Amino acid sequence: MSGKFIVKALKMVAGGDCLAQINGKNVFIPYAVPGEELEIEIIKSFRDYDFAKIVRILSSSEHRVEPFCPLYGKCGGCNLQHIDYEYQKELRKSIIADCFEREGIKCPEIEIISGTDKAYRSRIQLTDGGFNKKESNEIVNLQNCPIATEQINEYLSKIPQNQRPEKRVHLFGDKRILSDKKIIVAEEREKTSKEIKLQGGASKKRKEKLHLQKSRFFSGTTLNQNNRCELELLGKKIAFDVQGFFQSNLEVLEKTISEVTKNLFGKTVLDMYCGCGTFSVFLADLFENVILVEHNRDALVFAEENLSGKKHESFGLSGEKWIKYSLPQVLSNYGSIDAVVIDPPRAGMEKDVKNWLCSSKIPQIRSVSCNPSTHARDALSLVKSGYSLSKLYLLDFYPHTSHIESLAYFDYTE
Repeated sequence: MSGKFIVKALKMVAGGDCLAQINGKNVFIPYAVPGEELEIEIIKSFRDYDFAKIVRILSSSEHRVEPFCPLYGKCGGCNLQHIDYEYQKELRKSIIADCFEREGIKCPEIEIISGTDKAYRSRIQLTDGGFNKKESNEIVNLQNCPIATEQINEYLSKIPQNQRPEKRVHLFGDKRILSDKKIIVAEEREKTSKEIKLQGGASKKRKEKLHLQKSRFFSGTTLNQNNRCELELLGKKIAFDVQGFFQSNLEVLEKTISEVTKNLFGKTVLDMYCGCGTFSVFLADLFENVILVEHNRDALVFAEENLSGKKHESFGLSGEKWIKYSLPQVLSNYGSIDAVVIDPPRAGMEKDVKNWLCSSKIPQIRSVSCNPSTHARDALSLVKSGYSLSKLYLLDFYPHTSHIESLAYFDYTE
């Protein structure tokens, strides 16, 4: 199908495009707002659906606003600045609800955990000193990003693009950093000795080897100390590698930590896919024993540091391997697990992890997800196994984008 058509934007779908239909065929339209009447032009056509661009807005939504960033539509970051922020949150809620309802799950009222919608992002990625253009490898020069923190924007304004690091680098800047320097420009991760040997080269910089204290599954990892970050969240120090993953909206992260840990109780808690131990640091105040599972050894070394002095046990394994090799001994040592906090990657829970949780009858599961589709899929398995979905939250980490994270409470009562 090709040509121009008059359509009505029906609803927003995951990814931020609006859905319309032409003769029963789905058409996805970026930069539209639900309810608008639009003249569109088909730009890509497939058997079951098309992509279109807006030619004219015939009837504009009351929620359409002027984007506040001059690079909007050019930069590959934000894609919802044309919608007022309060309505954005409602749209993201509706996408979560659609995902759960498609799985046949009756949702409780979705609550929202949010913060300020500008100057919130403490982590950005630069390529050759700028941002990538939307759907392109071209670079957009910038001296300011309205959604980035004051510390990042100070760097962007003071350091010209041609003096910024080449290739891809991460910047992390925030007032919560526990040093005089409130921004870290991450350096490229140093190669392991094995990688260096394969390339026939020699290391020019000394690498520091860090060891896990309690894991028998690997001996250590390496870290470029220039990429190390320590910050304070809710009164606690948390260290991590800027090259690794860490949430970039720290205001919403602090609120999420409080909600994830609220009213949890028992003796032993499992933090599955724990990363650098952000949740475990706070779980350790509530439980006698904290069990951490994380396949990324670089992150787990930081988790060991962050949990120093707290009773815990770390496993440098995938969830699947932990279930297979370690769970029996854990249950023998601790008797039972009273609560689980789980924060899987976009693909969702590993099959063996999900199957075990469904059969475990653990009283409390708090599930954090960065993908509402896989969150709903995994939730269905838990609900079919006797768990009730008692609370569901939109975690609004990324205002003005279509990225959605969510938190679900699952309770099991016999």
